[in-house]
Amino acid sequence: MTKKNIIQSIQLRLFSRKMDKVFFGKLVSFLEGLGQATIMIAETIVCIFRGHIPIKSTVSQMVEVGWRSTPIIILASFFTGMVLALQVGSATTNLFNEPVYVGTVTGFSLVIELGPVLTAIVVAGRVGAAITAQIGTMKVTEQIDALYTLGTNPIKFLAVSRFLACFFMLPILTVIANIIGIYGGMFLTTSLWDVPSSIYWSEVLDFMTVRTFIHGFIKSFFFALIIVIVACQKGFNTKNGAEGVGRATTSSVMSSMVFILISDYFLTSLLVALKIK
Repeated sequence: MTKKNIIQSIQLRLFSRKMDKVFFGKLVSFLEGLGQATIMIAETIVCIFRGHIPIKSTVSQMVEVGWRSTPIIILASFFTGMVLALQVGSATTNLFNEPVYVGTVTGFSLVIELGPVLTAIVVAGRVGAAITAQIGTMKVTEQIDALYTLGTNPIKFLAVSRFLACFFMLPILTVIANIIGIYGGMFLTTSLWDVPSSIYWSEVLDFMTVRTFIHGFIKSFFFALIIVIVACQKGFNTKNGAEGVGRATTSSVMSSMVFILISDYFLTSLLVALKIK
């Protein structure tokens, strides 16, 4: 074996060890975060069932999550409905020389898939980032340590209200997004192709059942839990000052979005298997 081959072999081994170290480091970090999130969830559930719910803080968080997120949800869902109607109408016009089943495709797409997912992503970007930034700032400025010193449980003081607010308000926002998106599709369909609104609504309602609405509604509860769990976990484990708060906030939003999209597939598979569609 030549000297060059020996050097290449050593470099390859060093690179392999470095990659193993990085991989296992990431794996350990993920498992630590999973364990911390599990403990936080358990403590939060215990506080809720024991009645340790800060009412004033919970109402304040519901306003923050629900009411203040409504304008952006309305704007995003309205134009999403218009885009769906435009795409479906254009495609069916090319095939059948007239827009058909625009209401059906728009309604099903919004209620089953786009409504819950789009709403969850918007809330993750707006509310999830705010939760992480608030708790993370308290963490790096040692305010959470001060709560422990005063005998106050930070989970009860910070996490419970945010859990309840997200869990109850995201499904409501999803319903609003579905309705506004369908109206957006109707607005475009009636104005662009002069399709009567009665025909559009018959296309929407004739093929939908209660299970269709329940499908997306159930998803929104799971998406709400993903957002608040990730946001709180990232916030409670923030380190390294203001720079750490920024990294935690970015990581919170990105992780929430990834988990929402991954869980969406498995939830859809489960609901379809249970014939909730």
